[in-house]
Amino acid sequence: MTEKLPPEVAEAHWAKTRNLMWVSLAIWAFFGFFVHFFVTSLNNVVILGFPLGYYMAAQGSLIIFVIQIFWFASRQNAIDEEFGVAED
Repeated sequence: MTEKLPPEVAEAHWAKTRNLMWVSLAIWAFFGFFVHFFVTSLNNVVILGFPLGYYMAAQGSLIIFVIQIFWFASRQNAIDEEFGVAED
């Protein structure tokens, strides 16, 4: 980006980026902490022979985090393209 964005466009870009950041942090907090606080309750649910709490602690949260990385990058790129600041 060689040109500076007008202040109102820059503010709109930052507002969308900020909202995406907060949503991503909420997803991260939910699967990183909240789910693990209730692991004993989740163990009452069995999926494919494994207690749900064990699955979420061992693999589920990690899978969600990897998916979240790709989702975040895709959404941020869409925001950047909308405001004309996307990289090649």
